[in-house]
Amino acid sequence: MWQFFQSLRAALRFRDYHPQPVSVASATRWMKQFDKEDRRLAWDLLDKVIYLSEQNTKKILLHQNKVLMANLAKAGLPPKKLIYLQTDDAGSSSPMMLGMLRNAAGLEQQGCKMLDGRDSLGINDTTKKLEEGAIIYVDDFVGTGDQFDKARTFAMQSVVGSFSEFLLVPSICEEGYARLTNLGVTVYSGHIHAKAERPLHENSHLMQGPAKDRLIAICKGIRPRIGLGYENLATMVVLYRNAPNSIPAILRGSDKQAPFYGLFPRFKDLPVKKS
Repeated sequence: MWQFFQSLRAALRFRDYHPQPVSVASATRWMKQFDKEDRRLAWDLLDKVIYLSEQNTKKILLHQNKVLMANLAKAGLPPKKLIYLQTDDAGSSSPMMLGMLRNAAGLEQQGCKMLDGRDSLGINDTTKKLEEGAIIYVDDFVGTGDQFDKARTFAMQSVVGSFSEFLLVPSICEEGYARLTNLGVTVYSGHIHAKAERPLHENSHLMQGPAKDRLIAICKGIRPRIGLGYENLATMVVLYRNAPNSIPAILRGSDKQAPFYGLFPRFKDLPVKKS
């Protein structure tokens, strides 16, 4: 009975996860993969997931953007001087977050500019006309900041004039926050993901001793090279539309979801559907 209620809690809490819906059946399937003595450990880890639903994600972006625009207005920068930049390919997280924010906040109606970070000519032409303003990057999650740094470096090569840089993001790891700060990018985020919040990270004391060691061993058995996620970040933030590649393998599952079935696979982890 306890296991059923745990599965029901998971299904209700993560019900809008897109890549693979979380249901009572899928949560039960996930749990039954573990040895009986490991199941409570797995549920304990799942309880520590920081889940951002679509509603929460939109709420954070809207609030942080409102604060940012107000601060920029005080500094003499009206909406027509603001450039919102997506930093990834179409269909990935950055364009989706920017689209959500653009529609919900009516950015274009206010005179803000919307650009693609790969559009060198568009960035060059727009910044040349404005001469000064703010460039606002939008994304859903930042881990180490590696991907963001590469996209930013490429985009800034085309910027002409004096432009301050900002990032709007629902959640960012403390490692990424420090890196972006050093780059001169001001971060507006609803959540800074500390190492201490990540039970399987070496700097966290949320889990200790044999329990932590056992879960880490399971993760490495599922994905030997990245059992604790990209750069061993062991992050616990999961967003409704996709999980970061930095979450522990015990949550993400195996490639193609075999042999280990994860509750939060990324789109690329799902098996190819037969036509």
